[in-house]
Amino acid sequence: MSSPFPLPRPLRRSVSLAPGRTARLVVLGQSAVGKTAMTVRFITKRFIGEYDPTLEMIYRHSAVIDGEVVHFEILDTAGQEEDSLQIEEKIKWGDGFAVVYSVTDRCSFDEVMRLCFLINHTHSNTKRGASDQPPVVIVGNKKDLEFDRMVSTDDAMNLSKALKYPCYEVSTRDSYEETVMVFNALYNELVKQGNFSPGTFKRKAVSKLIDKIPKINASSALNLGGRSLSFNSYKDYLPE
Repeated sequence: MSSPFPLPRPLRRSVSLAPGRTARLVVLGQSAVGKTAMTVRFITKRFIGEYDPTLEMIYRHSAVIDGEVVHFEILDTAGQEEDSLQIEEKIKWGDGFAVVYSVTDRCSFDEVMRLCFLINHTHSNTKRGASDQPPVVIVGNKKDLEFDRMVSTDDAMNLSKALKYPCYEVSTRDSYEETVMVFNALYNELVKQGNFSPGTFKRKAVSKLIDKIPKINASSALNLGGRSLSFNSYKDYLPE
């Protein structure tokens, strides 16, 4: 049966680090919805199901889209209970946002509304055009767990219409292509608004909170000599 959530065409991957656009993306959502699994799946093609839910990471990954190199910096947030000010600091850092919930967890779906409100509120107080909605995609993960589903497709479609943000249901475990297409959709939203950060991996002014989050290059994650990427030893893979 075809999905009511149409997915855009996939990205073409590249390890090139030539000059190009830099897109800073923030992956938000409650703990255990699959944010890290989705991010790592995107940059390595691998599905790894278990992570330390208390750790955060900024991944750096490059892809060629329509003949242009795009440098992604993806902030994978922990999703632990934190105050709105901490979340707002992360939102200020980002250009675009993927708000993730699990179709097996109703509470994570209810959290989407709050996170989108914080994104809109923070966006309206920045230098960006407040008249435009910030680039956001809503992602319902774990659609492969159909027998455990607690959030219907109709619920997701209604939320998408109410918030005026695109929504996609994916299975990070079963489909690398669906995961890539989510990031492609978010990139397309960025293109519409032109909300790109300057330069290649250049940092805009960030708070001490963001500056403390470890960074890892996709090339480091792709060359682990057959080992699984584990956050128990993430410091081993950080660039010098």
